[in-house]
Parts: sequence; C-alpha cells; structure tokens
Amino acid sequence: MNQALEQPRIPGARRAETVTGTDHEPDSERLARVLLGRLSEPGDAMVGRWLRQLPAVDVVQAIRDGTVPDHPGLDTTRLAGYQARLPGLDPWMDLKRVRDAGGRFIIPGDTEWPSQLDDLGDGRPIGLWVTGTGSLRLLALRSVAVVGSRACTAYGAHVAGELAAQLAERGWTVVSGAAYGIDAAAHRGALAVGGMTAAVLACGVDVAYPKGNAELIRRIGVQGLLVSELPPGEHPNRFRFVLRNRVIAALTRGTVVVEAAVRSGALSTARRARDLNRHTMGVAGPVTSELSAGVHALIRSGGATLVTDAAEITELIGAIGDDLAPQRSGPVLPRDLLEPALARVLEAVPAAAEGAPVERLARQSGFPPDEVLQRLYELGSLGYVERHGAHWRVVRRR
Repeated sequence: MNQALEQPRIPGARRAETVTGTDHEPDSERLARVLLGRLSEPGDAMVGRWLRQLPAVDVVQAIRDGTVPDHPGLDTTRLAGYQARLPGLDPWMDLKRVRDAGGRFIIPGDTEWPSQLDDLGDGRPIGLWVTGTGSLRLLALRSVAVVGSRACTAYGAHVAGELAAQLAERGWTVVSGAAYGIDAAAHRGALAVGGMTAAVLACGVDVAYPKGNAELIRRIGVQGLLVSELPPGEHPNRFRFVLRNRVIAALTRGTVVVEAAVRSGALSTARRARDLNRHTMGVAGPVTSELSAGVHALIRSGGATLVTDAAEITELIGAIGDDLAPQRSGPVLPRDLLEPALARVLEAVPAAAEGAPVERLARQSGFPPDEVLQRLYELGSLGYVERHGAHWRVVRRR
C-alpha cells in the first residue's frame, strides 16, 4: 500500500480490511479523488484548477493542513468549509459500496476514461462512478444524447422512443438522464430493441431516482451503464441536475432535444453541447404546444439543426470529425490487441451477410446476453461489427 496512505496522508484512508472481495488496493490518487468528490460539488471549477497544478493527494493534504498555495477564488471561509467536511470521510467505504453495487470509480488517466470530458476544462469531473460491464470510453465513441421535458406529451414520448430505437439499431449508444418523460422514453426505446443506453445520474449510482423509474434504472444498469459524478448514497437536488447536464453534453457526440419548454432544463444540455462544439439538434412539435416552444426557439435562433429521424441525426453526427470516433474504413486497434472478452465475442460474429442475433452469439461465446450486447456495441464503436435490425455481422473491409 502507498506509504502516504499509511501515515495517513489522506484523511479517512485505512487498511483494505474494510474492502472485501477486491483483487488489489486502490492507489492514493484514486482515494484522494474520492475524498475531493465528497468535499466539493460537481463542476467545482476551483478544485478543477487546483487539480491541473497538483496531484489530488497533494490537494487533499493541503486542505487538511491549511497550507494552501495562492489560489484564485479560495478564501479562508471556503477552505474552512472543506476542512469541516473532512472528518469522518471514508474513501475505502465509498469504493466498497460501489463494488458491492457491481461498479467502479474511474479517474482521468484510466483506460476507461472518455477523453472528450477533458473539453470541460476546469469543470471536468474529478472522477466518475460507473456500474455496468461495458467500457464507458468505447461506448461513448458512438453516442447520442436524447433529452427533453419531464412533463412530456404522448407525441414527445413516442418520438423520443422511436429515435432512440432507430439509433440503437444503427449501433449508437443512447445517453440520457433517467428522468421522467423524454429521458425515460429514450432509454426504453433503446432497451426495447436490445440496444445500448447509458444514464448519467444526478445522484449516486446506487440510488434509484426518481423512484418511479427504479425498474428502468435497474435494467439500464444491467444492459447498459449508470454513470454519476456523485459518490454512492448521494441524493439529487436542483443544482445537481443542471450540473449533470454538462457531462451528458460533453460525453456524447451530439444532443437531440425532443420536447422542451422555454425554461426547460433540457435546453441547458443543448447550450452546453453547442459551447463544446458538439452538434445540437431539435425535433419540431406542434406550434400550439408550450412544451415545444423552447425547441422551436432554439432552432429558429440557429442554435440547433432540425431533425426528424435517426438517419438525419447520424448524418450530422458523422460529420463531427475524426478526433471523437474512429473511421469506419479501418479498426483503431489491431485485432490481436483486443482484450480477451472483446476478441471472444468478435470470433463468434459470423462473416455472413445475414449475421446472427445476440442470443446465438451468447451461446457461441459463452457470455451472458447482456454482456455480449455491451461487447458488440464496443466492437461497433471500434469499427469491427455493425448492427442490422436484430442481427450483428462483421464489417467487411473495402
């Protein structure tokens, strides 16, 4: 174990007896980032600026000792607030709780960390809590956010579900916030066709919120991914929803707003996506509907492109550039460098034009269907396989 933790340099750090069933102990930087996630709210730009200058371990130690270097925006009152929250924090227990929930805590520098989140600058997440067996980095390479009003109309729910299903059938990961209304419709649309979806939460990944979507959130955690900046057990508030939206915007290659009133929170996701140079799209609704007034204003101002189906969405997303996704004409990684689970699923995919359904590939590879589906979407992000309806087949090189 790192000597700095045994001193203890990081408050709350203790021996691994509290973390059972692990193959290795977390490093000190990971533990320090868990602590910083407890000390600050998501998107704390001051902590973000600090982390650009110092390792997280040094940041925690400086807060603890009060030996903080000259730092813009950090006054004695704010430092005292950080110090007051330090006693009793237990990063080991937080990591144990997420492992018990089948998840992990990823930080910048990990192979699973999506590099596009770095576009958030000082507001980049300190780390992300993730449940689900798929790779967040790979699944985010071909992802689209579908967001909108919580109090949506039947029209909005139908359109969101249809768009999500069409995107999933084209091999795209659908990302939303697991809220009522458009978010839930988008997740359900992707799940209904055996597609991949990820929910970015404004609470801990072990907290089902809203409670009415508990079963949906559970299913997303099995078939897709649950993602949050907030530690296990944390509950949402109004500000955390707004801050969560910036992660949705940065994580995905584009954002589609299906229904949103003039003051809808979904518009903040669209604005962040636009500021991050992501494609922002909107679906028109009835001109008499207040729930579409925000989308219409966004389109009219030039802040979003009008789209009506998944083909129009993917045409725009595919034009974003080569830096966020690999070219379809060739794999990013040589096939022999794929991790064993990916290689095993790829071996099971037939080269025949008709392909094979997930259930057959599960029998061939020996993995559960949900895990096979996640691996197929990862392979699709890398350009190895493609989805046609309910079947998957190997991409033929030209």
